[in-house]
Amino acid sequence: MTSPTDPFESCPGGPPALGDRPLVLVAAVALIDADGRVLIAQRPPGKSMAGLWEFPGGKVDAGETPEAALVRELHEELGIETRQSCLAPIAFASHAYESFHLLMPLYVCRQWRGTPHPREGQKLKWVAVPALRDYPMPPADLPLVAQLRDLL
Repeated sequence: MTSPTDPFESCPGGPPALGDRPLVLVAAVALIDADGRVLIAQRPPGKSMAGLWEFPGGKVDAGETPEAALVRELHEELGIETRQSCLAPIAFASHAYESFHLLMPLYVCRQWRGTPHPREGQKLKWVAVPALRDYPMPPADLPLVAQLRDLL
């Protein structure tokens, strides 16, 4: 039996078991420019969660590490080059969506070659970290914003 002041009582139960939902591994990156701003991308029409802003990245393919996926995705989505050694993991999200469970490590990157430009119909915006909360984001990204703010 626990007392009303037991700190354990303030911990929520967490997400439901996976059940039939697949576990999806997606890697994301906070590209940080010389002014300390973070690049976010708006999901284009026709994709799930269209119109929401997110950190660039994408699904980790079979046999691929999250860092390798980010190097690939940054080239495919933004036309920039970076190296796995330029990616520093800072946080992760674990979020239960209705049809899948998302596990998403977030990396910070301050070094890349080229200028990010949209290659998949998305809009891009450089945003000061405190202003990230002003952009609607997928539910899994929201806790990452707070962690990024606290780190930077």
